[in-house]
Amino acid sequence: MNPVPASFAAVVLAGDRGAEDPLVKAAGVSCKALVPVAGRPMILRVLDALESAAAIDSCLVCGSSDRLLGKCSELDARIASGKVRWVENQASPSRSAQAALGELPPDRPVLLATADHALLTPQMVDHFCTRAAQSGCDVVAGLAHAEMVAAAFPESRRTVTRLRDGGYCGCNLFALLTPRAGNAVTFWRRVEKQRKHPLRIVKSLGLMAVLRYLLGRLTLEEGLARMSSVMDARAGVVWMPEAEAAVDVDKVEDWVLTEKILCLLNRSD
Repeated sequence: MNPVPASFAAVVLAGDRGAEDPLVKAAGVSCKALVPVAGRPMILRVLDALESAAAIDSCLVCGSSDRLLGKCSELDARIASGKVRWVENQASPSRSAQAALGELPPDRPVLLATADHALLTPQMVDHFCTRAAQSGCDVVAGLAHAEMVAAAFPESRRTVTRLRDGGYCGCNLFALLTPRAGNAVTFWRRVEKQRKHPLRIVKSLGLMAVLRYLLGRLTLEEGLARMSSVMDARAGVVWMPEAEAAVDVDKVEDWVLTEKILCLLNRSD
């Protein structure tokens, strides 16, 4: 696979559930993005991966200035230097994404990532961006086969959507490739509260899609076709080859798992 030219702007969503989040409390930090994994705040791990990826030529972080700025000197320095742009987060992830996209030209290819993707690597970013750019779609999501993730991390409980042709896990990687991708963000606003309930998401695709899902007959291709029609934007997927791509740090158990994974990776180096 040839690397894609450095033509994507990266947007990192760094919002959280506030100071009462059990993960934030356990880590003793002001914001989830600052939870240290192997001694380094998650958001810096994500920014490191994006900076080293050939596909990315600029980066914008969308987060809470009250909980993030002034809490991490390295992040503050990146923003002060202009290396990283800052946008204040909004009331929900989809609204934050819209705010960030409003700071970029509408025809700019964008990689949307999250600050809790502590295992993100430059190789993952380049694989995803390259395949997304080749897809011919308006919006693309990164997915991992559920069986691969379960085999790699049997102790981890990931959200799985099961269709006729298999189960899959989301990877918190999205490519917004054309101006029509904005339609997908609008659609996201309607379903973001239901992301842990695959059936509710499927319901937004229409009665026939629901029936086929309930009967175990809905395929991913059919779901994408229906979603493309509903969103008025062509949707596609990129399959990620690494199980780690499906691991984010949303709970204390995830934090423990990522620490374990990085410890094993460091031992093998």
